[in-house]
Amino acid sequence: MSNYKINTKCVQSGYTPGNGEPRQIPIIQSTTFKYDTSEDMGKLFDLETSGYFYTRLQNPTNDYVAAKIADLEGGSAGMLTSSGQAANFFAVFNICECGGHIVSSSSIYGGTFNLLAVTLKKMGISVTFVSPTASEEELDNAFQENTKAVFGETIANPALTVLDIEKYAKAAHKHGVPLIIDNTFPTPVNCRPIEWGADIVTHSTTKYMDGHGSAVGGAIVDSGKFDWMAHKEKFPGLCTPDESYHGITYAEKFSNSGAFITKCTAQLMRDFGCIQSPQNAFLLNLGLESLHVRMPRHVENGTAVAEFLSSHKKVKKVNYPGLKTDPYYELSQKYMPQGGCGVVSFEIEGGRKGAEAFMKKLKLAAIETHVADARTCCLNPATSTHRQMTEEQLEAAGIPAGLVRVSCGLEDKEDLINDLKQALE
Repeated sequence: MSNYKINTKCVQSGYTPGNGEPRQIPIIQSTTFKYDTSEDMGKLFDLETSGYFYTRLQNPTNDYVAAKIADLEGGSAGMLTSSGQAANFFAVFNICECGGHIVSSSSIYGGTFNLLAVTLKKMGISVTFVSPTASEEELDNAFQENTKAVFGETIANPALTVLDIEKYAKAAHKHGVPLIIDNTFPTPVNCRPIEWGADIVTHSTTKYMDGHGSAVGGAIVDSGKFDWMAHKEKFPGLCTPDESYHGITYAEKFSNSGAFITKCTAQLMRDFGCIQSPQNAFLLNLGLESLHVRMPRHVENGTAVAEFLSSHKKVKKVNYPGLKTDPYYELSQKYMPQGGCGVVSFEIEGGRKGAEAFMKKLKLAAIETHVADARTCCLNPATSTHRQMTEEQLEAAGIPAGLVRVSCGLEDKEDLINDLKQALE
């Protein structure tokens, strides 16, 4: 499907039925798979042939959907995980072991920030955070001899900063490490980081890809372009024999196009078991089939809401890279000329109490710990996810007490604006 437009790929890629086979991707809701001989199964365990033996590692339904996402991103291989958090963990841990180091943009989702700064620290992996607007010199200074990867988000959640992917990719490759990009918010419909130099792309498929709040999930896509053997001293897990698989060297046996995902599946999925259920993968594919239709509406609604909020007297500040007044507008136009996403964050007058009063008056937008859905939802971090923090701590973290994040769904934009307007007034 590589020669087709992305609209066609959303509908058709990943699965091609044969004569008399199901037109829709079949749900293989089975934990195990039967073989005639132990020799046949042994070849699977030795990675000598492809196939399935236990759904904790791989499942046909999942692989069909992962293949579609890989095609959408322009990658060589992909895999599904149980959540976006699992995808980011696997993507980093697949190449960064105890004693390793990561360079990451500081403007990323709070859960991922905690994963890198707290949880991986307990596993002996350190991280240096840099501003998404860091200069080339500042980026260079963040690298260490043990740096294994660079991480960032295309559009950060909830700050809505836009990463200069080319600049980060240039710095990563200068130091012989891959760039990992979380592309959840724009999706491959609006941005394909691999085309700008990214090596690994991750997603929380729970968001726009699913689009209906139906199934939690994640995905990892490998570009197949990073030369692991050229930097083999940095990546022994990929470039030296794996004794747990009879001495296979992944980068040699599966080349650049297959080494990363094969190791991630054979080792990490085997040992951690963060598999996405086949039922969830089926639901995810239903969402993917309309992704190219939904994203323009999300962008249209997000832009309209951002423009309305930016002119309202009770709104102190609006963050939306699609606004010409936004500091990330130029980068947004470079990487996402069709628009980024439908998520808008804004600071309301009156701080925490002002945000609480505003949200109580909303009628159409639902208060949810969710984002990037067909239905409009919103959240005030100070009264929910960051409720334990003081006003001073919130300011230091760049999350004003009056900040509200609204995820514009697929409703009519005039209805959304009227709902926000009556709540503000």
